Amino acid sequence: MRRTAFNLASSLAIVIATAACTGSAVQPELSTAMPEPMVSPILTGPEALDTLTYAQPQVARVTHVALDLDLDFDAKRVNGTATLDIAAREGADELVLDSNGLQITSVTDADGQPLYFHTGDGTGEDGKGLPVSIAIGEEAGNPRRITLTYEAAPEAAALQWLTPEQTAGGEHPFLFSQGQAILNRTWIPTQDSPGIRQTWVARITAPKPLDVVMSGVVQSEPEDLGDGRRAFTFVMDKPVPPYLIALAAGDIDFKAIGPRTGVWAEPSVLDRAHREVADTEEMVVAAEGLYGEYRWGRYDMIILPPAFPYGGMENPVMTFLTPTFIAGNRSNNGLVAHELAHSWSGNLVTNAVWGDSWLNEGVTTYFENRIVEEVYGKQRAEQEAALMYANILETLAEVGEDAPGTALSTDGGYQLGSAIAYDKGAFFLRTVERTVGRERFDAWLRQWFDSHAFQPATSEMFYEDMMENLVSGVAEEEALMLRSWIFEPGLPSNVAKPDPAAFAEVDGAVSAYAANGTIPAAYAGWTAAEQMRFLDNLPADLSHGQLAALDTALGLSATGNNEILFLWLEMALENRYEPAVAKVEAFLSEVGRAKFVRPLFAVLWNEGEWGRPIATRIYAKTRESYHAVTRAGVDRVMAED
Repeated sequence: MRRTAFNLASSLAIVIATAACTGSAVQPELSTAMPEPMVSPILTGPEALDTLTYAQPQVARVTHVALDLDLDFDAKRVNGTATLDIAAREGADELVLDSNGLQITSVTDADGQPLYFHTGDGTGEDGKGLPVSIAIGEEAGNPRRITLTYEAAPEAAALQWLTPEQTAGGEHPFLFSQGQAILNRTWIPTQDSPGIRQTWVARITAPKPLDVVMSGVVQSEPEDLGDGRRAFTFVMDKPVPPYLIALAAGDIDFKAIGPRTGVWAEPSVLDRAHREVADTEEMVVAAEGLYGEYRWGRYDMIILPPAFPYGGMENPVMTFLTPTFIAGNRSNNGLVAHELAHSWSGNLVTNAVWGDSWLNEGVTTYFENRIVEEVYGKQRAEQEAALMYANILETLAEVGEDAPGTALSTDGGYQLGSAIAYDKGAFFLRTVERTVGRERFDAWLRQWFDSHAFQPATSEMFYEDMMENLVSGVAEEEALMLRSWIFEPGLPSNVAKPDPAAFAEVDGAVSAYAANGTIPAAYAGWTAAEQMRFLDNLPADLSHGQLAALDTALGLSATGNNEILFLWLEMALENRYEPAVAKVEAFLSEVGRAKFVRPLFAVLWNEGEWGRPIATRIYAKTRESYHAVTRAGVDRVMAED
């Protein structure tokens, strides 16, 4: 998942993954084979104990989920059945699932006989929900099979139901799910932990003419049910963490990129989206050249409506993407590289607990930068790495070098998306690579993916694998400072800093502007990374005249790159620049990406008597259009004194 804004006080790590497959008549290729189900191990060490699940996988665990669900857009409900295959130890008579608002009406065994079940006490308002305990008896043999009949509540946090007015086409409703980190328990009854991998199948019915895609391989053309609805079927025959089960439904079309890549989007968005992601097949080839075979078959993407709360979500075979990355010049395609890299780091090998989320995000961010280097060149990769490094330094300056949340492996007490999990994690691997050499490092990382494919992992396992398969001798161990990087706060002294020459021209322009207000004439010819570096390093206090001159000379309000527009709007609000307020309101009314929305509301809120009335007015109009993830972040901001 692509990053969200840093918030040390957040108590849960919320991650996202996006990959789904397709189900319309234009779907590229269909698969009907269902291999023997693969069962992944679970980890039982104390460092792998997931405190965000009620499951007891050492006693009884879910290995396979079969969904048969109807999408009801009028009632905003998902309802139907979930059939679970269970592996239980001898004598186990109870299965514990996670639920957050699920309305379960019955549970039956493989013979259709009712089973006793009980939902735990409490409100479940902490996001963890409540346990569902099911009496499964003591029958011998595995797997055991049970079926739950249930509904997901209209307010299920993983699901966002969009009205036609909230879509680009304006004619049909839209639905998408976002499961990471622990939101899928609001619409799927299972053991919702990244360490309990499961295969799955699904049959989803939806009203015509909507198409359904999921993070699994489509099995056939949609079945016309004769009642104004169609059924779509999907299979994921490789065990995945439950947060990677994803669904989207709407008026969407498909356009191929390469033999195994393509993009879905609303019809009016499709051509623009296709041009933006046209390098994807080349990225897949580059990724395979670095770290081995792409093991998921197809790599498709869907461009979701702008209410999607993240940049991207790496759901297998169908990455979910925000339309806000579309700039017209592929300058934000590091996002595509990032979600693709998750096909190895995160999807193939997954953090067993969310406190080790850097194993997903930090490794992926490093991998992303290597793909960018292969496809777009070393200069762009170095510039993007320099932006990451600046993020780390800014965060450490804000929270302190000794803040516990700045260690890579934590108890989960920071919001995922910070410069720590992503950027410090990437610079850890960058430092190891520079120390041992790229050839040795690449061979080791490929080995890590191969050895732990389709399995959960912990920071301790990562460290031990490095010690066993990479580190050569005591001197190299001391030079690498592995335990300091993974388990201690701050930034170790051996960090491989980015090349200062990457932004030499831009940094000179920043100094010139600070000294005499010179606006660089070369700005229009700079890369997006260079433009962001310039804007992000301008003096904090600017007069309204200076802001107006910057906007006029650089075309900031009219830019088609939302990353740059966000930096401009943030700068303008921090200086109470009234002419930018209308643009801010329009932006916040159109975009639901948490990375942009929460910080802009935070700036307004921090501006006290000037900004708070503006924030209150805009949020009253926009709140219901945001995903639950985005709303939660802004709600926290608006509750601050």
